[in-house]
Amino acid sequence: MKTIYTSIQFLPRLATVLLLLLVTVHCQPVHSENRRGDTPAAEKDQEIMLALLLDTSNSMDGLIEQAKSQLWKVVNELAAAKCADGAKPSIKIALYEYGNDNLSPQEGYVRQVSGLTDDLDLISEKLFALTTNGGEEYCGKVIQTSLHQLVWSKSAADLKLIFIAGNEPFTQGPVSFRQSCTLAKEKGVVINTIFCGSFDEGTNTSWQSGATITGGTYISIEQNQKTVYIPSPYDEKIDALNDQLNDTYIYYGSSGKTKKAAQIAQDNNAESYGQSNKAERAISKSTHVYKNSTWDLVDATKDDSKAIEKAKTEELPDEMKSMSVEQRKSYIKEKSTERQQIQTEIQELSKKRQEYITTQAKQNGEAGMLDASMIQAIKKQATAKKLRWQ
Repeated sequence: MKTIYTSIQFLPRLATVLLLLLVTVHCQPVHSENRRGDTPAAEKDQEIMLALLLDTSNSMDGLIEQAKSQLWKVVNELAAAKCADGAKPSIKIALYEYGNDNLSPQEGYVRQVSGLTDDLDLISEKLFALTTNGGEEYCGKVIQTSLHQLVWSKSAADLKLIFIAGNEPFTQGPVSFRQSCTLAKEKGVVINTIFCGSFDEGTNTSWQSGATITGGTYISIEQNQKTVYIPSPYDEKIDALNDQLNDTYIYYGSSGKTKKAAQIAQDNNAESYGQSNKAERAISKSTHVYKNSTWDLVDATKDDSKAIEKAKTEELPDEMKSMSVEQRKSYIKEKSTERQQIQTEIQELSKKRQEYITTQAKQNGEAGMLDASMIQAIKKQATAKKLRWQ
C-alpha cells in the first residue's frame, strides 16, 4: 500500500514535468543542433530580423525606386508568416546604404541608416530620404559592418537575413566577402545577394559565391524596371478606412505629435506611387507588425496598463487635456475597439483584393523585381525555422 501511495503522490510532479517539456518546444527550429555562435532557442516568440543593404551609387536610382515602391508589399508578406503553433513572429528591419561618395571613406563608404527596429514608419521615412551619388561599392565591408553593429538575436529559432543589392563586383574593397560571409554563417545569418544586371555577370563577379557560403539565395534583377500596380475595386474603400484608422492613433509623450505627423507623411509617400501602393501600406497598418507603443496610447496600454496615468497632460492631444484619468481610459478603450473593427474590415478587403490581383496578374509575371525575389527567398529560408504561410 505504501508503494502505491508514493506513486500516486508522484503523479502531479510527473504532470508538471511533462507540461514544462511541452512549453519548451514552442516555436523551436527544425534542427535540434545550433549553429556555432547561437545559443539554444529561448522560450519566446520567434523573430524575423531582416537587414537591407542597398547600393546608393549613381547607377542605383532604379533600385532605390523599387525599394521605396515595394516596401509595404514585402512587409505584408512578413506579417503573414506563422510559427509552427500558429503564433505570429515579430518583425524587425534594418537599413544600410553603401557605395555613395557622400559617405565617409574612413567607414568604407558605409552608413547605418537604421538599426533593427519594428518602427515601420521610421524605416519608410529613412528609405524615402535616400539619394544616390558616386561611388565605391564594398560589399564585404558593408556586410561586416552590419554584422558588428546590429543586435542580432542569439536564438537559433529566429530567422536572420541580410539582403544586399548592387551592381559592382562582390570582391571590391578592403574586406574579403568570404571573411564577412563566413562570419555571418557563424552568427546564423543568411546572406542573400541581389545583383542588378544579368545573371551570368553576377555569377562571374562573385555575387553567387557570396550567397552560397551561408546557404542563401543569389538573385539577379533589372533594377530600372518600374513597379507595375494592378488597381483593384477595393483600393478606394481601403483608402477611406485608412483615414478612419489614423483617427484612432492618440499621441502622447515628448515626440508623440511629431510621430503622429510622420505617420501621415509616410501615407503620403506611399501614395506618391499611387492608390494601390497606399492600399498596401494600409494593409500593413492593419496587422500585428505595425506597432507604435512609444507614441500611441492605444498601443501603449497593451504593453503597460498604467500608460494612461503616466502620460503628461501637456503632451496629450487637446481633446484629452481636460479629461479625468477615468475619462481618458474610457476614451482610449473606445478608440481601441474602433481600431480593431477597422483593422478587421481592412483585412477582409485585403483578402478579396489579393484574389482579384492574383487573377489579373496571371499573364503578367513578377520575376525580375526586387520584392518578388526577396519574398521568394524569405519563404524558402523560413522553412528551416518552421515558419509557414497559410
